[in-house]
Amino acid sequence: MNKLELAKMMDHTILKAAATPTDVKKICEEALMINAASVCVNPFHVPQVKELLAGSDVKVCTVVGFPLGANTSEVKAFETKDAIEKGAEEVDMVINIGALIAGDTETVYRDIQAVVDAANGILVKVIIETCYLNDEQKCIACELSLKAGADFVKTSTGFGTSGATPHDIELMRSVVGNQMKIKASGGIRTYDDAMAVVVATADRLGVSASLTILEGTEE
Repeated sequence: MNKLELAKMMDHTILKAAATPTDVKKICEEALMINAASVCVNPFHVPQVKELLAGSDVKVCTVVGFPLGANTSEVKAFETKDAIEKGAEEVDMVINIGALIAGDTETVYRDIQAVVDAANGILVKVIIETCYLNDEQKCIACELSLKAGADFVKTSTGFGTSGATPHDIELMRSVVGNQMKIKASGGIRTYDDAMAVVVATADRLGVSASLTILEGTEE
């Protein structure tokens, strides 16, 4: 896979609490330079990113219910609408992880559905935070995301105890098939890390180390 192809799979990401407008500007400049899929930021930074990416193919991506997923569905829906009004073109939402672990699948489904409905056609990625789930729970989360009409399932926030693994990507693909896409995120810091999840069929990569990763590609 060459540099252009890999870069186009990347959501160039800055979600740290201490990110400043200067940091976000740098990320946007890098994303434009490599022609990334999107720049992924916390909601506060969406208007700035929209302005900096105007006229380009790089999308504005934001996060909802992040990073814990424990907001109410009503708050997640409002957050989604607000972010879209301010310029978000893709939304990565965190599921209610505790509800899933407790077996309350109806709450998890309604939670995802609330965001999908609020997004009203804007692309939604569902973060299932695989590090806290067993394989059965991961499969259930994928099934619920598919049922709710989301576009992607995503492995991780990057704030959990671990990130994306090829095993999890393959497991998620076994559930969603070609009906959804898969975003691998968390712990992808090198070209080898990236290629491991790409080979496992990830469609998108959530990465902050985009430039380092691309150094390992062929031109």
